[in-house]
Amino acid sequence: MIDQASILKTPLVEEHKSLGAKLATFGGWLMPIQYTGIIDEHLWTRKHAGLFDICHMGEFIIEADPANSDFERLVTMNLKGMSVSSCRYGFMLNEEGGIVDDLLIYRISDTRWMAVVNAATTGGDELHMRKYLTGVTRLENVSASLGKLDLQGPETEKTLIELAGAGVKKLRYYTFGYFTVLGERIIISRTGYTGELGYELYMPNQKIVLLWRKLLEDKRVRPIGLGARDTLRLEMGYSLYGQDIDIKTSPLEAAGEHFICWDKEFIGKPALLKQRQGGLPKRIIYFIADSRRAPRHNYRIAHKLQDIGAVTSGSFSPSLGFGIGMGYVSREVAIGEEIVLKEGKVSISAKVVNKPFYKNGSAKIIN
Repeated sequence: MIDQASILKTPLVEEHKSLGAKLATFGGWLMPIQYTGIIDEHLWTRKHAGLFDICHMGEFIIEADPANSDFERLVTMNLKGMSVSSCRYGFMLNEEGGIVDDLLIYRISDTRWMAVVNAATTGGDELHMRKYLTGVTRLENVSASLGKLDLQGPETEKTLIELAGAGVKKLRYYTFGYFTVLGERIIISRTGYTGELGYELYMPNQKIVLLWRKLLEDKRVRPIGLGARDTLRLEMGYSLYGQDIDIKTSPLEAAGEHFICWDKEFIGKPALLKQRQGGLPKRIIYFIADSRRAPRHNYRIAHKLQDIGAVTSGSFSPSLGFGIGMGYVSREVAIGEEIVLKEGKVSISAKVVNKPFYKNGSAKIIN
């Protein structure tokens, strides 16, 4: 039985209830799973604009000179090479090369940064950061005061221009800026996790309900739940922390080497170099089913009659009309090879493919 007192709630829970959302607890947070239905919400986001409550995510403000602090060692991406007003995705590792978390870093000024981390790992991330940060580096956890809404879909730019002004049009992929919305100076970034043109809006919690309501006044915008968020990210082949990647998985095993700067020192680098030389104990693959049948988490993966691994994420793809998924295997399986996904008497034929599954998104459109 869930301890009701321990459930964490975003400031928007009552808004979700008023919209008839189906709610459930994930990672300790009460979340909207769906409003009108996962497929309906998924397809709306692909065509129009979907609004997501992401207030549960964690945010840290870091004051650090990257040349004279241990902040650079905390993450795999190159912080010194980032320009002000840019964002960068990467990993925070332990000494064994395991993924403590995947995160986004925003460079606010030469010495000021914002790290955006996963909700369930926020507490552990803070402990990990404080363990390694030394000297004059200052870390502030602002998660409790900062709300976050994500707007995803090809019609989002038009919506935000009407809300925040023409400056939104200047945002390029993986950049951000400051805008005045509802009397507040807020950050709006352009990154996304659905494959569509997408923006993130960071607003103080006391006004996040007003922002939610304001955005939903636009007929192009509909609220989208966790269910469609999952199918949208899966169609892009994006890993979910706690499901596809975790502390027992390295970036190399998770096909994340392009988010690693090898030209600097970082926590976990020696372990990754050793893994690189000795071979990977497991590696992620992506696959499509030969039907609408959807593989699920923990289905076994068989190749040439041998059990070689397990599915971590799988679903029916609303955009493509067949089952898709990803998982880890103990040996290399070439693109195009046939595999079988099994659970009890269920057996689904599938083929290994490259990601992303969905290739027609608007995420990187030129303004």
